[in-house]
Amino acid sequence: MSTIELPPARVIDGTRHIHSGKVRDLYELEQGPYAGQLLMVASDRISAFDHILSPAIPDKGEILTRMSLWWFDQLADLVPHHVLSTDVPAEVRGRAVICERLAMFPVECVARGYLTGSGLLDYRATGEVCGVPLPDGLEDGSRLPEPIFTPAAKAELGEHDENVSFDAVVETVGEEVAVRLRDLTLAVYARAEGIARDRGIILADTKLELGARADGTMVLADEVLTPDSSRFWPADQWEPGHAQPSYDKQFVRDWLLSPASGWDRAADQPPPELPAEIVDLTRQRYVEAFERLTGQTF
Repeated sequence: MSTIELPPARVIDGTRHIHSGKVRDLYELEQGPYAGQLLMVASDRISAFDHILSPAIPDKGEILTRMSLWWFDQLADLVPHHVLSTDVPAEVRGRAVICERLAMFPVECVARGYLTGSGLLDYRATGEVCGVPLPDGLEDGSRLPEPIFTPAAKAELGEHDENVSFDAVVETVGEEVAVRLRDLTLAVYARAEGIARDRGIILADTKLELGARADGTMVLADEVLTPDSSRFWPADQWEPGHAQPSYDKQFVRDWLLSPASGWDRAADQPPPELPAEIVDLTRQRYVEAFERLTGQTF
């Protein structure tokens, strides 16, 4: 049962709201040169444990948008992206893009270079991640012998994506497409991992959304390589054997699970409001990740 309750989407003149996710709102443009294409707006919403939390993280939507645009440029020779224009309505300027309408593949394309999160749980239970056998003796935060493709089946809003095998992807989209999705995901990860490492950041894993144009061209869509879709760790603090410091909403998760929050995750109650300190620390981590990776000042 979904626990996500989304706020009403804002009304934007000349558009029709068609979908909202945990962070992004999607509109169809009804007029102008891009009529029929999509306006994707990144909100400041933050979610954890399948709840939208309050308050939002100031500037988060703009940070995610600017970071994605920077990464799309770094990857342009590997894979085309869906952004058509950043000339968007004034009320969402800086946090929105006009993008292509694509046929999205029903697969979360995940690449992992390090073992943590749901991959670690799979490994501890089976010695594998998504059907890929791994060596014995790996710990939380261990670097894998080589990056692996660990896809997930897309879940309904408020539900967890489910890790699946490559064979399950083949059954869903066919072998040729599955191979292309895997190879492209690993190529993007390899490029991004090297760029991040040069800037003192470990890219532990990342999740990509890919779609297709009418001619079959695969296109990178949604967001890419942000703290919402990736695990970024400070390279100088990497130490396998425990959870790593990270540039994402780990502050939020840690606080929610701590006695300080007073929240029982197992109970049927929404989480409490986030303290100002946690909101500020989370914003700082997003800003630091953006600035270290891009070299730009936010």
